[in-house]
Formats: sequence, structure tokens, C-alpha cells
Amino acid sequence: MSAPTLTLLSAIICCSLAEKPSNVSSPNIIIMLMDDMGWGDLGVFGQPSKETPNLDAMAAQGMLLPNFYTANPLCSPSRAALLTGRLPVRNGFYTTNAHARNAYTPQDIVGGISKDEILLPQMLKKKGYVSKIVGKWHLGHRPQYLPLEKGFDEWFGAPNCHFGPYNSSIRPNIPVYNNSEMLGRFYEEFKIDRETGESNLTQIYLLEGLDFIHRQTEARRPFFLYWAADATHAPVYASRRFLGKSQRGRYGDAVMELDYSVGQMLSLLRTLGIDNNTFVFFTSDNGAALISAPNEGGSNGPFLCGKQTTFEGGMREPAIAWWPEHIKEGTVNFQLANVMDLFTTSLALAGISPPDDRTLDGLDLTPVLLSGSHTLLNRPIFYYRGNELMAVRLGQHKVHYWTWSNSWDQFKKGINFCPGQDVPGVTTHDQKEHTEEPIVFHLGRDPGEKFPISVLTQEYEDVLSRISPVVEQHKKSLVPGVPQLNMCDVAVMNWAPAGCEKLGKCLRVPKSEPWKCDWPH
Repeated sequence: MSAPTLTLLSAIICCSLAEKPSNVSSPNIIIMLMDDMGWGDLGVFGQPSKETPNLDAMAAQGMLLPNFYTANPLCSPSRAALLTGRLPVRNGFYTTNAHARNAYTPQDIVGGISKDEILLPQMLKKKGYVSKIVGKWHLGHRPQYLPLEKGFDEWFGAPNCHFGPYNSSIRPNIPVYNNSEMLGRFYEEFKIDRETGESNLTQIYLLEGLDFIHRQTEARRPFFLYWAADATHAPVYASRRFLGKSQRGRYGDAVMELDYSVGQMLSLLRTLGIDNNTFVFFTSDNGAALISAPNEGGSNGPFLCGKQTTFEGGMREPAIAWWPEHIKEGTVNFQLANVMDLFTTSLALAGISPPDDRTLDGLDLTPVLLSGSHTLLNRPIFYYRGNELMAVRLGQHKVHYWTWSNSWDQFKKGINFCPGQDVPGVTTHDQKEHTEEPIVFHLGRDPGEKFPISVLTQEYEDVLSRISPVVEQHKKSLVPGVPQLNMCDVAVMNWAPAGCEKLGKCLRVPKSEPWKCDWPH
């Protein structure tokens, strides 16, 4: 989509709404979730290229949250946590096939988000919200797991990552859906040029978001838009207008286009006069994938390692909250917060009580966002990798009970989650247990986790005396969910998605031969 087209769309919208809609008690909610974008990719966090002017302006007009975390250092579990308000080990988005392994939803996964989980759009229906997801779903691609079965009213996007292209006789290309039926497949109808990196997908996703905002505003209905663009996930892509424009190569081009898209959506909210009745939150699903850097991976700023790890670079995320006339402009709040808080906070904004039949890990951030309170400051952050609690943060201190970057076998094959960041005894290639003598860091003095606090100091003793009871209580009360990411089967791949018949895009489904998924990381 070209800039003139978007400008024309804005003009049409402006003329079609002669008067501004009146405020309603339930604000619109927009969650923008990026894919593999790192904490250090934003100019406001010090990225020297300064290629995110719209996000930097969004932070200046709203609240920056430097201590915001994901619930898991990988895409699928993080997204499941956001939409359920629960740790992946509770909602089932983990594996027990091996110890402390990250698992997700490739297209041969059998499982998906459990039918017992309650997702945010399902709850928002209680107040009449219309919900749409644009972009990547990643919570299961079989029919029973798709967004329209989980509370969303509309969907434009894909159920899996945009890996490919594939030979359709061995592995099908990923379908792109419009609501409940496919429109085509990546690399076929929806082009991604692996050689040049050119693709119009972000522009398509932008138009889908703008159109949804316009329609719901015109209908005067409260809406929830979950905008989950994936251009910064390898293979990274950008449209022709942005290719070659950044200082950081193709990855920077993708960031610039996503930044432009954020600016267009915020501008539309102002044009429609609903900016002061729309809560917008920007973040990412996990840290930047340093394994893909520098050409197709981002920056985690001063933090150690990246995606797949429970070091700070894998789990601390860029985060901006924006709501004119409600969130004070230009504020920075160091509250420890988590992507799961978006579930509970969104319900609070909508005036909906959270479900009381299950444990929720997300907290209501409205006191922080609306009054700048630090009353939640002492809440813990739990760093899980698969079925293992690897570390816990409380206040400025982080305690590691297990350390692992990735295996020696994977490392010898060139897979490195911490390139150029080896910290002896910390970025280990064997799974190392430290339960008897945990590794402790002060993240204020040492955000890069390079200088462990000596076990002989009073500070070390004081930290363990505060954090150990928190860990003990958490483990004592934890009831793990049934793991959904244990089984794989070639027969469940995207061979014949709904709508393929109309397009002549159905492929032959092979014989079912299920196996236990192998999760190397």
C-alpha cells in the first residue's frame, strides 16, 4: 500500500465522520505486539540510528515502561500468556518432552490453546466489544484453535510463522486467512521475496487495522484490536518504499515500516476524535533474535543474550502505554510489569471483573498507568523456560536458579543465543542448576548480568532472605496445566485449510504418524 493510498483513506474517513463520537464508559483497546523486536530497537531506549520517530513520539505523549517483561522468551507461549493473563506453565503452552525446553506452534504441532482457557476477547464480549486480530496468531492452526473459535470476531493474518517457501508435496506454505477461510498462502498469493526482502504484508496489515478502527468508530461500538505484525521475525521483510532506507539493513527497514504503521494508526485515532477514548499499548513478544543478527535480528540494548533465553535480553521488552488525557505525557515508570498484566488491565479498563475460577498471574496496572503509582513495585517477575523456573526478579535483584543459553551440540552447529556475550559460569551451554547457591545480580548496577554478587556479602544473604519465600510460595501453589506442545504429526500441517476448495489450493493430506516433538532449545 502506498502513502498516497493511506492519505486518501484518511481523507475519506475524515469526511465521513462529520462529528466526533461521544466518549463511552468502556475505552477502545489496541495492543500492538511486535515479533522478535528488542528493547534496544527504539530510539527512546538509545538506538543510535533514531529510526523510530513515531514510537519515540508515542512515548513522549504517554508512558515508557523500562521494566516490562514477557512471560516466556519465545513467541507462542508469550502470546498465550498475553491473551490469558496466565503463565504458560499454567495455560498449557509448554512441553514436558525434555527439561527446560522452549516449545511453540510450528505447523506440525498437534495441540493449541486449551479449550479450558479464557481469552481476553471472550471476556470483552461481556461489554459488547468487537475484537479483531491482525497478523500472527500462533496459538494453534487446527480449526478448533483458530481466533474466531476463541472470541475474536474478525481475523486477517496467519496461524503460524512466515517460514518458507516450501515444496507443497513435503510441507505446505502457511495460509493467510480472512476470518474463517484462507485467501492464499505465503510466498504464493502473498509474496515474500527471500532474496530482496520485499513484501507488502505490513502495509496490508496496516490497512486492515485502519479499516477496522474506522468501521467500529462509525458504528459507535467499543473495539479491541490486537495488531500482531511479524515483519521483524526472520525472514525479515519490508515493502519497497522502506527497503534500503535504514542504517541497519533489512531489519532496520522493517522496524521503520512498523514505526510508520504505528504513527498512521495513532494519527487515525486523532482524526476520528477517539484518541482520548482509546488505550494503546505497544510491546514485543520476546527479545530480539540475536541468532539472526546483524542482518535479520535486532538489539536488546545493554541486556544479556536474546530470544530463547531467560537472561534479560530474552525477556525484557520495549513497552509504551498511550492514552491522551488519561496517561500523563512524558512519564517514565519503573514498575515491574509483565505482558500478562495486559489481560487484567484491559478488563479493568472495560469495567469487567476477571475470572475468579482460576489463578491469574497478570496484575491490574491502572494505578500505575493512570496515577503513576508504584504500589505494585514489589511484585515478582518469574522467568520460565518450558517447565522450569529459571530465575526470579524482585525489586532490583534477580536470582538465577538455573542457567542455560543453548546446548553444546547446537552451539557447535553455529547456533548461538549470546553472540559476543560469553559470561563464564552464566551463559552456560549445559543446563546448570544453582539452587543450592543461586547466582544473584543487581540489575540497576549491572543490567548486563556480568558481575554476580559475592555469596560472602550481606547483600547476597539479604536478597535470598527476601526472594526465597516468594519462590517457595509460588512453587507450592503452582498447579501446572496439561502440556499442549508435546505431540507433532505431519498430517496436521496446513494441507487443506478451510476455503482451500474455492481457491483450488487443497493439498493431499499424508498419513498420520504422530511423534513426540523434539525441542532442542
